[in-house]
Amino acid sequence: MKIYHNWQGIKHKHRDIVAGLGNFDGVHIGHQRLISGLVEEAGRTGGTPAVFTFHPHPLEVLAGKAPPRLITQRAKEETFRQMGVKVLLLVPFTLEFASLTPDQFIEKVLVGELGVKAVFVGYNYTFGRGGRGTAETLAEGGRRYGFRVHVIPPVTVDGVPVSSTLIRSLLADGEVSEAKKLLGYYPFVEGEVVAGEKRGRTLGFPTANINLEEGVMAPANGVYAVKVQVDGDDFLGVANIGVKPTFRGYNCRPDLEVHLLDFKGDLYGKRIKVFITRRIREEMRFSSPAELADQIRADINTARTALTD
Repeated sequence: MKIYHNWQGIKHKHRDIVAGLGNFDGVHIGHQRLISGLVEEAGRTGGTPAVFTFHPHPLEVLAGKAPPRLITQRAKEETFRQMGVKVLLLVPFTLEFASLTPDQFIEKVLVGELGVKAVFVGYNYTFGRGGRGTAETLAEGGRRYGFRVHVIPPVTVDGVPVSSTLIRSLLADGEVSEAKKLLGYYPFVEGEVVAGEKRGRTLGFPTANINLEEGVMAPANGVYAVKVQVDGDDFLGVANIGVKPTFRGYNCRPDLEVHLLDFKGDLYGKRIKVFITRRIREEMRFSSPAELADQIRADINTARTALTD
């Protein structure tokens, strides 16, 4: 997958662009339907499947703050790649770009620089100055300039339209199983294992520590049953997301530590991926390390049952 940070002259580098437009936070099942559609059309017509999105999020520029991201930029790009996207336009969002009218965006960017043959958007997609452009605006532009426009209708789960906003709400409540239905995969955290305080080892339960990336949302603080990928192998585990109040108090930045069941070896410096499958309990303070160790044993038993059912 080729990644570009501007759109100038793309039509001279890649033929017959079939572009998906949007933010694609989380690349949830609604986004997946859109991307699958554009990849399929590009394959059928001999075009180039592409995604046009922004970094940073437009709201960071326009409002000074954007919602927390559901996955890292790295994970988003890898998902695009796995789904068959060949060109990613990861464009810096600026006030200058925000000033483009919908018609200017269509004429100058989509037609003039990308030479799109088809465009895929969600039903609620907006664009251009003040968000005045809609899917219907794009359809009108397509009729005028000769490109096809495909509008993906709402994808629903249990009668409710899937959205990144709804997924954030579920994660904030620790409802990871419900979030999975909308994401199409279990929420996950990935990163390099860093040196921790080694308290888990002294308790008899060594843990791998990952610093949570700022701006990326993790599920609510608590203890979770998880599945962990290490060097292509899968392990069951128990993870704590939070501030470890028994030792550090509550006024700390949350992180993740995970105890891998039935694992022996050194994880320092390795990049691991932790899929969060079920919340076991809230994070809590214990009166002593011994009391905490007893609870960890109970958590491990709960996790084994949850992960092997």
